[in-house]
Amino acid sequence: MTKLKKLAVIGTMVLTLAATSVTAFAAAYGSPADVVAGLTGKTVESVIAERRETNKTYGAIADEAGKLEEFKDKILEAKKAILAERVAAGTMTQEEADKIIAALEQNQALCDGTGSARAGLRMGAGFGRMNGGRRGMGNAFCQVR
Repeated sequence: MTKLKKLAVIGTMVLTLAATSVTAFAAAYGSPADVVAGLTGKTVESVIAERRETNKTYGAIADEAGKLEEFKDKILEAKKAILAERVAAGTMTQEEADKIIAALEQNQALCDGTGSARAGLRMGAGFGRMNGGRRGMGNAFCQVR
């Protein structure tokens, strides 16, 4: 095999590995409750129950645990992975995904965990589980409800 062919094969393998790892990451966090649970060591059920009982956002729960920045980073990564999947599937253009990502990144600077900023909501950036046991509620970046 020539050097160019070897590089092409290695490049293809690296891209394939990167794409599958992004998909695996997105699958690891199916909802904001999953993210909070993973960061705080709580169970998903206890995070959902806390949210229902206190009417706090997932961001507020993460903030109380001192994990708001990590929460925001994980949510952004998961949403980028979802958008990448949609672009790859042809259900969204890269331009649309880039627009959503820009809005999410801009919103991240404003996010304090209270849910007051709602960039990305209804733009195709959610976890896609509206009303699924209340786990997908609040698909805005700061996780309103």
